[in-house]
Amino acid sequence: MAQLSDDCFVFGGPLLSVEEAQTLILQRVAPLGGEEAVALTEAAGRVLARPLLAHTPLPPFFNSAVDGYAFRHADLTPGGETRLRLAGRVAAGEAASPLAPGTAARIFTGAPMPEGADTVMMQEDARTEGDALLLPPGLKPGSNARPAGEDIARGAEALPEGVRLRAMEIGLAAALGHASLPVRPKLRVGVFSTGDELAEPGAALGPAQTFDSNRFTLMALAARLPCAVSDLGILPDDRDATARALRDAASRHDLLLSSGGVSTGEEDHVRAAVEAAGRLVFWRLALKPGRPAAMGVVDGTPMVGLPGNPVAAVVTFLHLARPLILRLAGARPEVLSRFAASSRFGYRKKAGRREYVRVALWSGEAGLQAEKFPREGAGLLSSLTLSDAFAELPEAVTEVSPGDALAVLPFSSLF
Repeated sequence: MAQLSDDCFVFGGPLLSVEEAQTLILQRVAPLGGEEAVALTEAAGRVLARPLLAHTPLPPFFNSAVDGYAFRHADLTPGGETRLRLAGRVAAGEAASPLAPGTAARIFTGAPMPEGADTVMMQEDARTEGDALLLPPGLKPGSNARPAGEDIARGAEALPEGVRLRAMEIGLAAALGHASLPVRPKLRVGVFSTGDELAEPGAALGPAQTFDSNRFTLMALAARLPCAVSDLGILPDDRDATARALRDAASRHDLLLSSGGVSTGEEDHVRAAVEAAGRLVFWRLALKPGRPAAMGVVDGTPMVGLPGNPVAAVVTFLHLARPLILRLAGARPEVLSRFAASSRFGYRKKAGRREYVRVALWSGEAGLQAEKFPREGAGLLSSLTLSDAFAELPEAVTEVSPGDALAVLPFSSLF
């Protein structure tokens, strides 16, 4: 369970850059402790709790990298063709007999090199005549052979602590003989919405209600991270009921997430409820869409209040809540994926803040092209479903013209 001080998110400046906000998280929030062992089949997406050492080298023995013929390089005739007697055959999974000088063995990919052999000629480059092997000149010592430990030496660190386990890390662990891995416990994240104006999807809408969408967006985003996500529903516009719900949720979760409803209006009860059990501060981010975000602590459990507009909630989640989740989960910081693209639109923006523009992508003769979504507004959910990426416009940029180079964050790697 996270136990943060009430003032851990306090910031005295007027405006925070994205990097400053993420640095404050790294400085002021410690990862949760704990460790559990999970089978390789259950390890995808989990966070490695400690470095994984190679107790065996990879590969574990000297072997052939190709189908071909193994021999001693010292037996080759310098500058001319070499004739060696074929003596033996080694397939993958078989033990190899020692190789006598002046002989060669037929060998297959992954098979152990016979004792005495140090080089392999690919079968496509060699000729045979009866029981003789004819080798052309020019092959270097050790060609087409993989020494034991060529990939990872015995005792070396194969994976660092804090890495999020993907297919390749799990495959590497399996290759080193690990059937299970030590991982951090999943972060327990509770997601709620507030406001009598919201209705549950599937329910009947009141005359002044809208269906709650942000809660489901946030739960889906958090579920892609090393989290166990809980749906805490919609809290009513009632201070005491909200305070009770938040205290109960804080006792069962490591992080609380919400969107909207945290300002100073008469019907914004979350702020008062949080401050009754801890503290709430606002971070004004130099970010569009996004800017205001509430950072709080409820009985030692961190809480993040994201903007109410759907697109702003997504952008702020990616740059604020996501790094906080990774930090609490003990994961290493992860940079959001960016690709180069060429602008197909003109656009103006204010200096001093980073802006994310929704764009469609396609490949042309000039490379990846980005076209701006035709309508503005952080409340347009369809702008996300009909776009492919965010174009990232840095703080110093004030104008984008057709043909300008852009960095784009593809939705396929974010959501």
